[in-house]
Amino acid sequence: MSTPAPLYLDTADAVDHFLAGLSDVRAIALDTEGASFHRFVDRVYLLQLSTDQHEAIIDPLPIGIPARLGALLEDRDVEVILHDADYDLRLLHQDYGWRVTRLFDTRVAAQLLGLRSFGLAALLEQYFGVKLDKKHQRADWSMRPLPADMLDYAAQDTRYLLSLRDTLRLQLEQKGRWHWAEEEFRRAEGTRWEDEAENTAYLRMKGARDLTRRELGRLRELAKWRDAIAADLDRATFRVAGNEVLLDLSRVAPTNREGLFAVKGFPRGMSDVRAQEALQAIARGNDIADEDLPRFAKTQRWDRDPDFDERVARLKSVRDRMAVEFDLDPGVLCSRDRMEAVARRNPRTVEELLEIPELRRWQGEVLGAAFVKALASSAVSGAAPVPTAAPTPTVPTTAFSQSPKASGTSISTGPESPYRE
Repeated sequence: MSTPAPLYLDTADAVDHFLAGLSDVRAIALDTEGASFHRFVDRVYLLQLSTDQHEAIIDPLPIGIPARLGALLEDRDVEVILHDADYDLRLLHQDYGWRVTRLFDTRVAAQLLGLRSFGLAALLEQYFGVKLDKKHQRADWSMRPLPADMLDYAAQDTRYLLSLRDTLRLQLEQKGRWHWAEEEFRRAEGTRWEDEAENTAYLRMKGARDLTRRELGRLRELAKWRDAIAADLDRATFRVAGNEVLLDLSRVAPTNREGLFAVKGFPRGMSDVRAQEALQAIARGNDIADEDLPRFAKTQRWDRDPDFDERVARLKSVRDRMAVEFDLDPGVLCSRDRMEAVARRNPRTVEELLEIPELRRWQGEVLGAAFVKALASSAVSGAAPVPTAAPTPTVPTTAFSQSPKASGTSISTGPESPYRE
């Protein structure tokens, strides 16, 4: 039996009438479609939602902000189910100012269950035998009109989320991990779009830290050149010129058109005007006074602590052993960043450990006693006291655009992922 086509709503009256009929709904599966792979600045180009009785796709381009939907998502009595919610939450906040207040993220739930394949397609195939067609995974959702097969593809992202939520929650409860998920969901509810400091995205390019300060100055000017073209064309920056091209130009510093086009990957179709602007950007980088050249922010220096690495190693040993016991990916159980935070504080009791803001309470519950015991063993071997202040944040070396939903756009990294080993 074929699934009926979802409602496609692209007028303000139709959207308002549909959403008015959801006043009694207490669970909404939601997904957004952006176009960061194609556009310079990403935005919400499509909103898909499902309830236990409804399925619809809202086109926000002709109607603006669907205010009734925002009211539902911000209602504490309405559970909002998303898969891999981080980027959706950022887009919803950026475009509409919305903050989801009762979240269920099926990806996070799957990771906390110990599943190693936690993409939506993998989960739907595992639990429901549904195989998602991925042919529109990098489609341009800003195009109009959208063909029927793209709309059906979009609808699949929410069609099974309510059932998936039910299945994952039951398994979390059976494993005694539901309160783990609740804590992660509560923290994620604060996710928002953070405006990036002007002209700093170039510092996050992979390989930027290998440049000299002079080369970094050229890179800054070249990044401005590329962004100006991308903004003018409304095109993702990598579609103008890749990061490796900018890095190579920064190192080689060509002074003429022939030198530009000799750099591997420099766009062959670049106009003479744009090419000349690239040469001017390089020249501006060459003219920066030495004292004004960009540099990476210095990390906070800690008092010499020769036992810090040993403490981290002891914590990692505990974490890895317990990850096997819980059948969890080690990075899900406790990331290295959090183990380092524990090692710096060097708590003597579980109560002290629970005061570390980077650590989740569920992690303290699971690992606290073993972590404290491992640190006590380290102290016996002569560990020195360490500062208790948190280190000054440094410029990340990778963009948040590594997220599957954010490829092609340079945006703020936001809170660190709790699942990095």
